[in-house]
Order: sequence, then C-alpha cells, then structure tokens
Amino acid sequence: MTEPATLQRLNKLNGEALVGGGKERADKQHKEGKLTARERIDTLLDPGTFVEVDRLVTHRCTDFGMEKSKFLGDGVVTGYGKVDGRTVFLFSQDFTVLGGSLGESFAKKICKVMEAGMKAGAPVIGINDSGGARIQEGVTSLAGYSDIFFRNVMASGVVPQITAIMGPCAGGAVYSPALTDFILMSGASYMFITGPEVVKASTHEDVTKDQLGGPMTHNATSGVAHFSSGDDVATLKLIRELLSFFPSNNMCDPPIKETGDDPRRTDPSLRLVVPENPNQSYDIKDIIRPVVDQGYFLEVHEHFAKNMVVGFARLAGRPIGIIANQPNFYAGCIDINASVKASRFIRFCDCFNIPILTLVDVPGYLPGTNQEYGGIIRNGAKLIYAYCEATVPKLTIITRKAYGGAYCAMSSKHFRGDANLAYPTAEIAVMGPDGAVNIVFRKELEKAENKAEAKKKLTDDYREKFANPYQAASLGYIDEVIDPAETRPRLIQALDMIKDKRDTNPPKKHGNIPL
Repeated sequence: MTEPATLQRLNKLNGEALVGGGKERADKQHKEGKLTARERIDTLLDPGTFVEVDRLVTHRCTDFGMEKSKFLGDGVVTGYGKVDGRTVFLFSQDFTVLGGSLGESFAKKICKVMEAGMKAGAPVIGINDSGGARIQEGVTSLAGYSDIFFRNVMASGVVPQITAIMGPCAGGAVYSPALTDFILMSGASYMFITGPEVVKASTHEDVTKDQLGGPMTHNATSGVAHFSSGDDVATLKLIRELLSFFPSNNMCDPPIKETGDDPRRTDPSLRLVVPENPNQSYDIKDIIRPVVDQGYFLEVHEHFAKNMVVGFARLAGRPIGIIANQPNFYAGCIDINASVKASRFIRFCDCFNIPILTLVDVPGYLPGTNQEYGGIIRNGAKLIYAYCEATVPKLTIITRKAYGGAYCAMSSKHFRGDANLAYPTAEIAVMGPDGAVNIVFRKELEKAENKAEAKKKLTDDYREKFANPYQAASLGYIDEVIDPAETRPRLIQALDMIKDKRDTNPPKKHGNIPL
C-alpha cells in the first residue's frame, strides 16, 4: 500500500533531521572518540523513551550565505525521556551541524525544554559540544546565550541541572554550565573563556587547550568541574548514577533504594581508624565507607580541595550528602577552596531535601598570608552561612579535632544541628593543647626550670580536662559520645527520627551570602 503524500513528506523531513550534518561528519566525530548528539541521548536514556521536540526547526539567518546552510534541528537535539523510569528533559548539541554553533533558533529550542522541565518538575540535562556563538547571526546569538543563562538561574534550586561537556565549550558558552549544579567532563572536552591563541597574544603565555581548560585542569585546579570521565559513555553512565541520589524537584524527597545492607550492622574496625596520636593522619574515607550502605560513596569534586571530602551515599537506602574534613591533606584544615567546595555542596543538598552528614576532624582554618590575601575570612564565612541556612536534617560526628572557629563552622549544634555525636577521641576546644598551654601558662613556663617537662605536664593536663568531648556533652552541645563501632546504627536511628523534619528561615527575598 502506497503511503499518502503527506506522510511521505513527513518521513523525508524526519530522515533529513536524523542524519544531522551527514555521515562524513559523524564519522569524523567517531574518529575523535566522541559519540554523535543522538547517540549520546540513546546512551543516557532508558531505551525507547526519548521524545524529540522541535526536530524540524531551522535558523532564519540569510546573511553570509547562511540560507544555503539550513539543517533541520539547527544543530541541537532537544526533548525528554526517562532515566531509571523518571522523566528528564535534555538537549544535546550537535557538532556535526555548523560546529554546534548557537544561534537564535538553537537557543530557543534549549529554552523551551528548560521551561518545560521547570513546569514538569523534572531534571534538566545539557550535553555541550559546540564551537560557540554563531558569528553569522550576530547579536541574536548573544541574546540566545542570555536567555539560557536567565533560565539556568530561574531553574536553580527548583530542578536539578546537570551539564556534560563532551567537546569544545568556550567563550560565553561556559557560563551556562557554570550556573548548573554539576559539571562532568569527558576526555575530549575543554572549557575556557579565551583560547590559547588569545592568551599567548595578551600574556605571552604558551599553553595548550588541555592546560588551559581540559578535564583535569577544571577538576583539580579551578574547581569548575565536578567529575572527569575517560569517554562519552562513562560520562553518561555517571549522570545516570548521579541522578539516582536526587529527587526530581525541590518539592520531592530523594528516591529510597533498597540496598540489602543491615541498618543495625556494627563495625568494630572503626574503633581503630582514628589514631591515638593526635598528630597522626588518617583517611576519613576509612570511616565513611564502612558506615554507608554497601560501602558505596560517590565522591564529588574528588580532585579539588582534597582537604575537604564531599559526596553522596545512602543510609538504610536513603540518600545523604556527606561533608568531611580530610586529615590526610593539610591536616584537615579549612582553606578557601575547601570552604567554597563544601558550601556549594551543602546548598545543593538543602535545595533538594537531601539530609547532610558532617564528619569533623579540623584543627582550624588554614593560616598564612596567601589565605588572608585571598579572602579566607569572606570565603570561610560561606561555610558558616551554608550550614546556618540549611533546613534539611543535619547529622554531625566529631571524630577527633574540633578547634576554634572551625568547630563552629563544621555544622555545630549551634547551627540547628539535629543530632550531634562524638567519638571518645574527640577534642573540642578553643585551640589545640600545645597552643593553649603556650598562652594560658606562659608565665609558668618562663619560670620553670625544665621547660620541656613542665610544658608536657601542662599539655597533658589541658588535654585531659578540656580537649575531650565530655565538657561539650555536659553542656548539651554534643548529644552523645558513642562507640565508633556503632556509628552506622546510631546515624540511621537519628536519620529515621528526623526524616520528616520541617524547619523554616525568616521570610525574606533572599539572604546576602558573602560572595
């Protein structure tokens, strides 16, 4: 039976749209180790769930011979589908069509799915692989970026936004990813506001694209990106895993997943993780993994500010966000980068109803002129602001040191902490025993015949009397001092107790975080 002419025309148009920039350009994409825009969508979504929107849209530019370069879809594939049965909205930039450059129609397609995601209360995922603004379209390209930025901001805190950088992302294009919640970069990607040529011309600095804005540059040095994966497939699988910890929007709770891990499980090995010597380091992840379900911890920002560890895990199937000082780096001191890293993560968790667990072993904020000149006061205050503002359930365990202002900043009871626990090894004081003795007993030490022996005795006495969790517990600042082996069941009990917590902040347009 012959198809009606109208249907033949539709099938012809759909066929043209599906090939993008053509087989030759798709083959080039594959040779570079990259998937095409549609292959990326197929890899990310549950099979057979993608519904495309605006497949037949084209640009309206007639300058510079652009009327001869009309491609259906205009270089970006947009629509919605499902990840693990949950709806997501997404766009995937197609480098095979005009280098994935952004023009008026291109931007309108992206804005449409972003708006739809907000209305539907579903996450928005952007896959970036673009040469940047379409120069031939002039200011309408810049208007397009501005329209996208605005919607990024409006969607912030309403639905999760995830960006995958899978090719070039340069100039103004970098600011849309920067406004989203998480950025993942694959091996063939890079981000920068100006390319190596411009940098060399203006600063005489000779750098490559990777050095300027490759995946590890932004994962380890700038902190712009949160994850780095070897290829497109690994990156897309990681997006699926990341989404499993999030609710679809700010009005929902995170999805509970049956893990089969006994909530009453104890672990005697935890009694040995924190060294008896207070100056000896250890890996805070050796406490995190034995406590969470199946030992699975999805670390975020793993390569940036390693003195602070953040990431997602589950307790009795319930997603939690974890923030922890890392004694293995800078002794767990909080510096500028660590404060910014933790603050942003706390605010994401608070936006999307994800309970927060904080593990504390911190001797203080990092001293030094570099930190002072860089604004450790302003940046360190962000951590305080984020914890104080958060209304989600907040659990805290002090494993060892909690000194000075850093004790306050790391989710202390005074910041509306719901369950604040401590190990017997906890040291809660204004400062460490050595420093305190030098100040408090300065005159006694000056008069002592054997200064070393006198200082040791005074230090031991100070540690016994003050550098422990019991004075704080006597004041109610610590709810309970627990056996480390019982960490998991105690946390699960506390989380179950406050899982339906409702807390509010004073009515206001918004606060003024010390940016």
